[in-house]
Amino acid sequence: MKHYLTLGIETSCDETAAAVYDSERGILSNKLFSQIDLHRIYGGVVPEVASRSHLEKINLIVQEALDAAGVKLEDIDNIAVTSNPGLAGSLLVGLCFAKGIASFDSAQDERGKKLIGVNHLEGHAFSAFLEYDIPFPHLCLTASGGHTALYLVRDFGDYQVIGQTLDDAAGEAFDKVAKLINLPYPGGPVIEKLAREMEFKDFFNYPRNKDIGLDFSFSGLKTAVLYDLVKRNAYSMETKKFTQPDNEQLKKEVASSLLVCIADIFEQKLERAFAQYPHVKAFTFVGGVACNKYIKERLRILAEKRGKAFFSPSPQYCTDNAAMIALVGNYKAKQGKFSDLSLDVFESE
Repeated sequence: MKHYLTLGIETSCDETAAAVYDSERGILSNKLFSQIDLHRIYGGVVPEVASRSHLEKINLIVQEALDAAGVKLEDIDNIAVTSNPGLAGSLLVGLCFAKGIASFDSAQDERGKKLIGVNHLEGHAFSAFLEYDIPFPHLCLTASGGHTALYLVRDFGDYQVIGQTLDDAAGEAFDKVAKLINLPYPGGPVIEKLAREMEFKDFFNYPRNKDIGLDFSFSGLKTAVLYDLVKRNAYSMETKKFTQPDNEQLKKEVASSLLVCIADIFEQKLERAFAQYPHVKAFTFVGGVACNKYIKERLRILAEKRGKAFFSPSPQYCTDNAAMIALVGNYKAKQGKFSDLSLDVFESE
């Protein structure tokens, strides 16, 4: 089988990332510039700020990835780039950069470099393969600021969505509730820290949405937290502000109750999925929310109780990264699934 070197490029949101994947040796480099500090003052990602930062950083990050891998651009066979979903301006920066490399190389050498459009969510769904050999078929839960979905994964590139969010994603719920109680962006890490101080107790019993099958809904959860804060005279609907900024105890109780609630929801969905798909051999938990140690441990215990192997990537592969894009690009290349230069953002691959 042909030996490939694949350059992965990821710019779907607020991370500028590049990586090199060797079809025989695996990941050779994984470089990233995080924009969190740029967006923190706004309490969330600002699309125009994100795309401008990508423009400033992408050339540097790609070169860092090549240097760290000990290869030159001319050694690369394939350019795998996130083409959907994501912020249009951010996606365009990465896609145009990838097309520029591929088209220039084609002009110099008729063999050229192959362009491969990659779905960002497919990258997450297979990210655990960067570190583990996972049996098929298995279930995969992807959870991050922009997505929450359950997949039945049969093989590389062969997967089926069996449950997805009907509104907000889990990570979005963390960020929105953090903003309600005057916590910094991103909300997930600080909420877990405060919840740990409260020993992960559930103080307010927020709604769990038990009646929507394998799908998820977190918008109602955020609204329930909001109305509960209003009832406690801790949030003003007029000023749209938390009115008890010095009430650290309330912040901790909200954080702990929210985290336990979301973990309960994930457990409920996974229990149902195992019942509907008893033949699966394993379960993977991926995406930015998979950095949460409390949720990860609860899902690990549940999977192993049901006799399923559990896998979750290291934090560097849970958050947005180019290594997962390069990995998917590698197996797409092996399957002969290439894109042409007409590839556009949001186009299904």
